[in-house]
Amino acid sequence: MIPSMRLTIFIVIAPVFLFAQGNGSDLAALAQKTFGILPLQMASPENPITPEKAALGKILFYETRISADGTVSCSRCHPLGLYAADGLPMAIGNSCKINPRNAPTILNAAAQISAHWIGNRTSVEDQARQALIGPPSFGMPSYDSAMKVLKAIHGYEPLFKAAFPLDTQPIKEQNFALAVGAFERTLVTPGLFDAFVNGDPDALTPGQKKGLKTFVSEGCASCHSGVYFGGQSYKKFGVSAPYWTFTKSQSPDLGRFVVTGDENDKYVFKVPVLRNVAMTPPYFHDGSVNSLTDAVYIMAKAQLNRTLPGDELKNLMAFLNALTGAIPKQALEVPLLPAREEY
Repeated sequence: MIPSMRLTIFIVIAPVFLFAQGNGSDLAALAQKTFGILPLQMASPENPITPEKAALGKILFYETRISADGTVSCSRCHPLGLYAADGLPMAIGNSCKINPRNAPTILNAAAQISAHWIGNRTSVEDQARQALIGPPSFGMPSYDSAMKVLKAIHGYEPLFKAAFPLDTQPIKEQNFALAVGAFERTLVTPGLFDAFVNGDPDALTPGQKKGLKTFVSEGCASCHSGVYFGGQSYKKFGVSAPYWTFTKSQSPDLGRFVVTGDENDKYVFKVPVLRNVAMTPPYFHDGSVNSLTDAVYIMAKAQLNRTLPGDELKNLMAFLNALTGAIPKQALEVPLLPAREEY
């Protein structure tokens, strides 16, 4: 539970009541109805996944030579060995520049309504593309300068041609973005929760099942909704009081207001995905909280104006750990980057 649940949550309807009362197969069926079934890939009609495109995207994900100082790649801020989050309050880009917000995991992230905490990137493809020239990210002076580097690395030409066979000039920033996006769309991580909703009644412990019921009955699922447990809406962080009252953040962030200029968007952030949340501290847009237990406690106070009893908090923590999944094995294998010259 990270930026966002709100007090005006949820009309209580029969399925929610049943969810709170159910157990065993009834609970699994209601969980499946409430959250859905995790797909194998996060497909997009605008960017169909092909093996060649995803393979190129994985290589580009690790490519540092297209950054201003030659040290930054996508994996710099999203190391897959750390569940695709870097463990820092705010990511560090080229020349040790500090990014304005925490780097969220890219696992299970491609199906969100947008990228970035404030939704200033329309998709993972848009994020990959704009990162090339983002001053605190790759920091290249232009897209052309980044593509010039790739074109000079001879090993990339056949890879781009295989991924984009109909394109006469395949090495360009749009295709860079599509390839990286295709790779990221394969990063789906099913876990114990998915085994439970798919028919294994023993996949969750009794405490995790109680936590699942609490997650729904308390209204967490109204914001952290859908099969990814979030990423589908924007909500104000700090409904009962300013969020920094709870997080002790030193510099309040205006949130989505920076993008829209709408007063109603002050302190509004994209509701983050909770899959693998136990593996991706620190929490919130500014990385101000290191402990997941503290983050859950803060969300209950900031969004619901409620102090969770110890047993509810313990069970919620147990349930959130059940959202940790296995990273695809092939994704964890670091690829060799093409040599600059052929021998």
